[in-house]
Amino acid sequence: MNTKSDIGLIGLAVMGENLVLNMESKGFQVTVYNRTIQKVDDFLGGRAKGKKITGAHSIEELVKSLKRPRKIMIMVKAGSAVDDMINTLIPYLENGDIIIDGGNTHFPDTNRRTSWVESKGLLYIGTGVSGGEEGALLGPSIMPGGSKAAWPEIRPIFQAIAAKVEDGTPCCDWVGENGAGHFVKMVHNGIEYGDMQLICEAYQIMRDLLHMSADEMHEVFKEWNKGDLDSYLIEITRDILAFRDTDGKPLVDKILDTAGQKGTGKWTAVAALDQGIPLTLIGEAVFSRCLSALKEERVKASQVLSGPASFVPEDKKEFIADLKDALYASKIVSYAQGYALMRSAAEEYKWDLNYGGIALMWRGGCIIRSVFLGRIKEAFVKNPAITNLLIDPFFSNKVGKAQKGWRNVVAAAAINGIPVPAISSALGYFDGYRCGRLPANLLQAQRDYFGAHTYERIDKPRGEFFHTNWTGRGGTTASTTYNV
Repeated sequence: MNTKSDIGLIGLAVMGENLVLNMESKGFQVTVYNRTIQKVDDFLGGRAKGKKITGAHSIEELVKSLKRPRKIMIMVKAGSAVDDMINTLIPYLENGDIIIDGGNTHFPDTNRRTSWVESKGLLYIGTGVSGGEEGALLGPSIMPGGSKAAWPEIRPIFQAIAAKVEDGTPCCDWVGENGAGHFVKMVHNGIEYGDMQLICEAYQIMRDLLHMSADEMHEVFKEWNKGDLDSYLIEITRDILAFRDTDGKPLVDKILDTAGQKGTGKWTAVAALDQGIPLTLIGEAVFSRCLSALKEERVKASQVLSGPASFVPEDKKEFIADLKDALYASKIVSYAQGYALMRSAAEEYKWDLNYGGIALMWRGGCIIRSVFLGRIKEAFVKNPAITNLLIDPFFSNKVGKAQKGWRNVVAAAAINGIPVPAISSALGYFDGYRCGRLPANLLQAQRDYFGAHTYERIDKPRGEFFHTNWTGRGGTTASTTYNV
């Protein structure tokens, strides 16, 4: 082909290959490069054969094949490999050319790289891409941030390949400066951790307390996927429970109960700690994966530590309805916490995040896609300044109706020794958030007693701090005031 390509892509692992095929199917010509050159030739002779896809055997050849401003998407492992590739590319590029990182990069790295690339006269995009290999091929959710001047150039490509909602709106729009795109993708992944853990806890209750078979649970998830819980993760759980191994038995029962993770959930929890946001449910989801990895320890502990006698609920159908309510209410809390984290980060990093738009971006293509996200978009359309989704009338009403079943499930799990850390932490957050007076007054007295950390008084203006000589042996000197 003599015509120049619209975009180049580096990194022909499964996501890279599928994104290239997606771009080509939407009418774009793509040049591909991979550090292992054989992968380029294998791809051109295989899945890319006969398509508007060009191969390059060097960075120089890749760059020369592209229209200006050149757009090059990097799909390599997050970390130093991205920095190495950026530094390899820079000498071949000219002012206004665009480097795009489409990996699962930690947002502080994108903040740093945006500044570095812009200092060279180039533009930088750090974009979250969600949906797995199928989404990459058929339409992912795409969350771009970085150099805003690059957005008009990459927008036609990104919005063409992105998933579309019912009215044709693409699940891709500009998120914000610097690392905003990767931050939003990180929160997406944290919520994904939470959603998966909630579903797993519901599964364990059905299996270990209600003694339901995989087939029975399949029917429950099949029914749940028709209503408020309609989502990709509920859908695949339904399918997993129906899947049979070669011997005809449920495959899920043969899978070792140790969960893996790539770090994005941990990043979300750490970011929440840095921002002072109580992201309790996602934190529990991360720690639950860590606990699952202690398989040998847990097996030994199970032979030493005994739990309570089982008390099976009398009305199984009614309890399953309660479980549905608990799952839905907990899901609301998870998203409320995730959005609170994004709002806090936006204030710190001066990002102008469109929260309803983010819900729309997550509405299709991505792992957490669900009907539920449409309600979140509606909440922010009605009130863009809402501080917490729990305050929105729709969600407050839903949680109120689900509250009885939610509490029944947490109580039954505790009585029967079934671990439900995410569901119970969600309830704890809900009760704490709706509590007008928490016991932190005692905590502040304790801190002032042993460390002279000071406290505020309810009969004095906020921001005025006091110290008490609790023992009569201390002085009047106080420690520094605290930050909330």
